[in-house]
Amino acid sequence: MKKALALVTALTLCLGLMAGCSTGESSSTPAASGSSAAAGNSTSEPATEGGSKGMIYGIYKAGDQTWFIDEGEAAKAAAEAAGYEFTYVDAKMSPEEYLKALDNAIANKAAGVVTCVPDQTMSQAVVDKMNEAGIPVVAADDALEVDGEKLVPWVGINAYKIGEANGEWLANYVNENDLATKEDVGLLIMTMDTVSSCVPRAEGEYDKFTELCPDFDTARIFKADYDGTTDKGNTQAAAVITAHPEIKTWLVTGANEEGCIGAARALESAGLDKDACVVGLGGYMAKDEFKKDFSCVKASAYFSAEDVGAGSIEVLLQLINGEEPEMETAVDAVVVTPENYVEVMGKYAE
Repeated sequence: MKKALALVTALTLCLGLMAGCSTGESSSTPAASGSSAAAGNSTSEPATEGGSKGMIYGIYKAGDQTWFIDEGEAAKAAAEAAGYEFTYVDAKMSPEEYLKALDNAIANKAAGVVTCVPDQTMSQAVVDKMNEAGIPVVAADDALEVDGEKLVPWVGINAYKIGEANGEWLANYVNENDLATKEDVGLLIMTMDTVSSCVPRAEGEYDKFTELCPDFDTARIFKADYDGTTDKGNTQAAAVITAHPEIKTWLVTGANEEGCIGAARALESAGLDKDACVVGLGGYMAKDEFKKDFSCVKASAYFSAEDVGAGSIEVLLQLINGEEPEMETAVDAVVVTPENYVEVMGKYAE
């Protein structure tokens, strides 16, 4: 009887230890349109007994958004092509969830981390934490930086140039339709002033638009700051629209696709969408607007999540191999419309 009891006790203890090591994370990304980009193979780390060189973590601030899902799929494909496993983590815009994910990556002896932090004021703490653990990290989309100085390599979009592309498209639309001097036409720029990678987007939009439309009264240019979500974009845009009943024709662009789509929904609710023109930034939601019989979303600056996802892994592999990558890797964009989005976006147009 004592032997049997001892055996049961030992088995229970063993199972408890095994459960304590589980992180609850998956080495696959959420279901989404996939990517197949590959990065160069790493040769500095020997493969483990199971054939993997180790685990790379992709920790994204808003992992339920289409952009990050597609980016994560591309990062996963690139990591696996280089012989690594990949764990995708949605930080749910929560600093607490984000720090838990970092702790899990450290506990599981991650080979490296690619990440988009939910709050850039955490940048120094994040880098210090990973340096202490000896785990290389690459920032994707939003830089890990202090006072504008990048602390680790960054991969993302060429923010100001992409903003300029949107501003130019809108300016051409205004000039072609003789809207510049009409007093009931207004421009709304959706801004994200607390995210360093988003500020240049709005600045580029404003600068290029005003350059090409010098007769457009800047008193009719409005801004609405939001947090990057469609819901907040909707409520913030609605507040501006309601506050300016003198504006009957709205032009809209902004810092990301979600904010622009939120503004489009606000225009629909206000009954002002028929004459409006919304230009998104990303293309991954605008493509669905293009498939409708009518939408006030007329264009969007498209840039590839695949390029950012695979590019972030490529830079991370350089760090893993002891190399010194460029501190900045930027992706350009092209403006897509209902006429060209299928050709330009390829599988991402589906």
